[in-house]
Amino acid sequence: MLTYNELLGRQQRDREIHQQALQAARQAASEVDRIIEGVHSVLIAAAAIPAVFDMDPAGCTSALKRVSSQVPPIRSILVFDLDGKLVCDSFGTPAGMDFSERSYVRDALAFNDFVVGEYTISKLSEGPILPVAMPLRNGTEVKGIIATGIRLEWLDQRIRERGITPGGVVTIADRNGIIIARNPEPQRFVGNSIAEAFKPYLTAPRAGTTEMRSPDGTLRIVGYEPVSLPNSPLYIGAGISKEKAFADINRTTLAGVAFILLGALIAVISAVFVGNRFILRPIDHIVDVLQRWRGGDVAARTNMGGRYGELGLVGASVDHLLDELDERRRQTEKMVEARKLMGRELAHRVKNTLSIVQAIARQTFGRQNPEEFKSFSQRIGAFAGGYDILLADDWESGDLREVIDRALLPHLDALDQRISLDGPDCHLSPPAVLSLSMIIHELATNATKYGALSDGTGSVRIEWAVSDGKVKLTWNESSDRSFEAPSREGFGSRLIRSAFPAEFEAETHFSYEADGLKFSLSFIGRTTGKAEA
Repeated sequence: MLTYNELLGRQQRDREIHQQALQAARQAASEVDRIIEGVHSVLIAAAAIPAVFDMDPAGCTSALKRVSSQVPPIRSILVFDLDGKLVCDSFGTPAGMDFSERSYVRDALAFNDFVVGEYTISKLSEGPILPVAMPLRNGTEVKGIIATGIRLEWLDQRIRERGITPGGVVTIADRNGIIIARNPEPQRFVGNSIAEAFKPYLTAPRAGTTEMRSPDGTLRIVGYEPVSLPNSPLYIGAGISKEKAFADINRTTLAGVAFILLGALIAVISAVFVGNRFILRPIDHIVDVLQRWRGGDVAARTNMGGRYGELGLVGASVDHLLDELDERRRQTEKMVEARKLMGRELAHRVKNTLSIVQAIARQTFGRQNPEEFKSFSQRIGAFAGGYDILLADDWESGDLREVIDRALLPHLDALDQRISLDGPDCHLSPPAVLSLSMIIHELATNATKYGALSDGTGSVRIEWAVSDGKVKLTWNESSDRSFEAPSREGFGSRLIRSAFPAEFEAETHFSYEADGLKFSLSFIGRTTGKAEA
């Protein structure tokens, strides 16, 4: 029995370690994805700044400097023309420096999309970075490249802050197998190629685990996320020391053998001298308590401390265990409540920040430009309304209809029933809620100022449908008046086109008909377990 339990326990422990290693790799990959997506969002925001969008060297430098100074993972943001020549950057470097040989510049132009580069020594800071870049578009036309680099020392610090198991290791490498972050001993490995034994897993067809001896001589079980996976620009490996992972089970084995020998001796003596009174009755009592506790009587205890000898100690241990489980249950309930409270507090602070932004805008240009301030204030209000929706649903999702209602709220007094909504229930993820609320607010503002809602004759019909995992929404204006298409694309139109993050694969289309604007939007719905979107 001891041998069987030992083998079974080790097999189970081995499976657990493999699962833990794979989970650790996935968690590290998820953390890296969040970092890259955050930097991507910074580039999108910087690209929308007029001076950057227009590639104005003087205004571009000061604007990029303000943005980069607020983002710890990066040192600078750069803008290149289509030949890979520097136009401006946040350091104020003279224009014209050639970056055309950099692979991330070539890839961004070739793929016409956001790209993650490889281990690179920055020309400006001369420090190691992980470059990222995206096209600078005017509609469908690419007019340049905007890029930045994630500081590798900052990335390594984030890995250290996450923590690893004793004897464990986390390794991040680019698509060429060059290590860009490693914990522990980053100074020894960063900038070097991963070991030959690990290179087959760099382009493995799927994530998995393997048992291998690391370059530092430690036998580890390694979970890995290869570069070949979709949307996986980096190799992530997380290793767990097998010796340390099995240390507890080895100690348990030795302790088990010792206790079995001692228990055999006690059992023989007890069977002869103690018998039924001091063995069977206490065991039955312990079993009865456990069954009562399992049946819902959480107050059930053996109360055997100090009696029945060794079995009394077992009963007391059971009592301690039940007390600990009960305490853990109460702590879990408190932690869940505290997490919900923290989420509400975070949303409240975000809205307070938006209110401060409105106050600053009012003091800055509210009196001189009341119409501009009103438009700006309404955009901020629509953005804050998105947080109200998420807060009402504990930051899990937001109902599409409620998102539209909130975004239209500043216009309802004047519009009465001239806006109609038609579509099924659909829950959106937090990024989709905020992006859609900005788009609907912008469309309603334009319709009120210039379109079908600018007088008493027009109306707007908003319809949406969900099909094959995509949300398809249309905005149809109709009026007795005749309208002409605008002569140029304004900031609002650019905001609408870039409101959704890239992973939603959003597509927009404007059609200016005689009776008003016809607008369509489609994007991938990301659900949170309530209703498929």
